[in-house]
This record gives sequence, structure tokens and C-alpha cells, in this order.
Amino acid sequence: MISASGRGALRLAIIDDYHDVAQRVADWHRLPSNISVSTFTDHVRGDELTRRLLPFDILVIMRERTQLSREVIERLPNLKLLVTTGARNLAIDLAACRERSILVCGTDSGGGSSTVELTWALILAVARHIVEADHVLRSGFWQPTVGVGLAGKTLGVLGLGRIGSRVARVGVAFGMDTIAWSENLTAEHAEAGGCVRVERRQLFERADVLSIHLLLTGRTRGIVSRRELGWMKPSAILINTARAGLIDEPALVDALKHGAIAGAGLDVHAEEPLSLDAPIRSAPNTVLTPHVGYVTRDTYKLYYSQALEDVEAWLAGRPIRVISIDSPTVEVSGT
Repeated sequence: MISASGRGALRLAIIDDYHDVAQRVADWHRLPSNISVSTFTDHVRGDELTRRLLPFDILVIMRERTQLSREVIERLPNLKLLVTTGARNLAIDLAACRERSILVCGTDSGGGSSTVELTWALILAVARHIVEADHVLRSGFWQPTVGVGLAGKTLGVLGLGRIGSRVARVGVAFGMDTIAWSENLTAEHAEAGGCVRVERRQLFERADVLSIHLLLTGRTRGIVSRRELGWMKPSAILINTARAGLIDEPALVDALKHGAIAGAGLDVHAEEPLSLDAPIRSAPNTVLTPHVGYVTRDTYKLYYSQALEDVEAWLAGRPIRVISIDSPTVEVSGT
């Protein structure tokens, strides 16, 4: 396949490195001398994106920060290798990559610990009005809000997979009753995760805190719609650290503005980066974070170190952690 010694100069771009950490957490200098590495810390779109990426043979991208659609891919004739952090990336048109013979590789997912931690940070921040209390205290006032305790309340988990089951175990530690639903969830699997399986409507009706942990697919897109929000208690809190497309955002904004639910903690958004006029910014009783569920130094080190390994393996003709349209998550072994 590809040998570093058998090619001329190659150009590699690391894009969307918002925190300028890629060069510090992985030793890119160990790549062969015929490979130049450029890092971009800002986010661009449209024609500016394709102009920026046009010269590069190799792209290293961070999760789903940039959409690499068919239109973009077809305008990058030099692109030979695309490395994404994470085990899957819905922002990449894998079919277009295959047609162009562009190899796509990924990394391990990082285990999900940081997302579990942020999920609980959001639950506590909304339930105890932490952001508002901090702001009011700094303004010279005292005890502006009355929070909600979690012990004895019901935690509903929508999607009891690797992350959802860990969120549920923390709920048990807080003294919460934990219930769960997803389309293929069995009572036995729910019990193993410390939950009771309930039906879909029951999950929304009973939950005092509802936390979403589903993969975004054609089947799950918009699974929390105006109808499901209408099933929830006016005192309930909704948390989403999974994918924005799982929720009908206009319906959520309406529910928050009209008091149909008590609050929401959201780490993922329909538009990222979030525009200044995004309607969710004006919704009351919300804590919004800029998709930082996976943004920790430990996770960055894992992602960029393995991305570097992917590039080295490709150069040696033995690519690893390959992602394809037939296998849209990283393969355990090399190809």
C-alpha cells in the first residue's frame, strides 16, 4: 500500500484542535521527515473549509466537529487518509470515501467516563441551580434559589448501554430509583444494570430526571419529540450528553418556555458551534455546555496518540482501526 520512504512530501492537517493540545499530547515529530504537520485551532465551514483542506494528503479530525460530506470530500483530490478520533464519526460520508479510495481510521472511544461525569455535573447543576447561584452570589446577593434533592426521586435512562448503565449506577448511589427503556432492552439486561425496565411512555411519565444515552441512527433521530416531552412531569429535568438529533429542539425550547418541564442540561446542540441567535440560548432553566462530554486531557491524549499510530500504520502499509461503510466503528485488528 503506502510506504513513507517511497513517496515525496506529504502534508498532514490536524483540524478543529480548539484547545491547541494535539502537538503537546502526541509526538508528531516522530513521523518521517517527508511529512509536514499543520494544526488549525479554529472552525471553518463551506468554501473556506475546502480551500483550507485542499493541499492536504492526510486529515486528522476531532470527532464530529466538522462535517465531511460528499460535497467536501469530492473537492479534496489530494486526500488519501482520514483519521477521526473516536470509534465512529457520523459526520463522515463513508460511501464517498470508499468511492475515492480514501482510507478512514479511528481510535478507541475513551471508555465514556468523562461523559458519565459530565452527565452528573449537568444533573446537579440544573437540580441545584448552581450556575444561577454562582452568578447571583458574585453579584452580591445570597441564596436566590431553592434546589431539588435527588434521593428518593426517579432517574429514567433512555438507552442503557455502556454509558447509560454507568449513569444509572451513580443514580443508585444517590438513592434514586432507576428505570430504563430502549427498543431492544430486556428486563434481564436492565436488572443487571441496576434498573427496572419500563415501557417507553412510562419512562417519560415517571422520571424526575431523564438522561439520554442512545446512538443517533435513522431509527432514533427525533425520538424525544413534542409528544414525549408532553408525557413528562412539569417538575422533570431532561439531560442530553448523547447527540442533539435525538431531541426535537424546537419542541424542547417550547416546553421549557411554557413550563412543561422544569429544566434541561444540554451538552450537544443542533448547530455546533452554537450560533449567537440559537433559540436554545434563550430557553429558561437550562445549563448549556459546548459539547465537552469527552473533552478532558486524558481523552485528548488517548485520541491524538492513537491517531498518530493510525498514520504510522498506514505509512507502513498495515493500517489499523479501520472504519468503513460496512463496519462503521473501528475494527479491533488491523486490515
